[in-house]
Amino acid sequence: MALIETEYFGSISYREDSVFDFPAGLPAFVNEKRFVPIESPQHSPLLFLQSMARPSLCFLALPIQVVDPGYRLAVCREDLVTLELAPDRQPELASEVAVLVLLSIHDGLLSTANLMAPIVVNLKTRRALQAIRQDSVYSHQHPIPRGPSDRDGPVRMEQPC
Repeated sequence: MALIETEYFGSISYREDSVFDFPAGLPAFVNEKRFVPIESPQHSPLLFLQSMARPSLCFLALPIQVVDPGYRLAVCREDLVTLELAPDRQPELASEVAVLVLLSIHDGLLSTANLMAPIVVNLKTRRALQAIRQDSVYSHQHPIPRGPSDRDGPVRMEQPC
């Protein structure tokens, strides 16, 4: 296993086949092309996307199904081609792609998820991109629910990284 230095987790080991490859980088981070997903049992179901090039860059994400179990994926044809997926249909969640939403943590405010531009990862190749929707069905500031019924309202979170 290889090692990577991180600001928030120290030195961690990772397998090369676990790395997400973003050929075009991420919006506002075009030079950041490789991220290691880090799972931590105490923060589950959170996933940390750690930049391999910049130890201080770490994004918080959740699987889309945690935030919105009925989410309808809408990846444009060009993005499907970049992901090396069939360009004539939407990929199947969990079997063909993993879909993650990036979180925004605001001091003293509600945490939100970006459902308008989820991270889509081809599970076979590990190619990934932030798929910006062409419609306005979802918000980039969707409140994060506490649980299946959301009876207690949106969750307030502290930023672990």
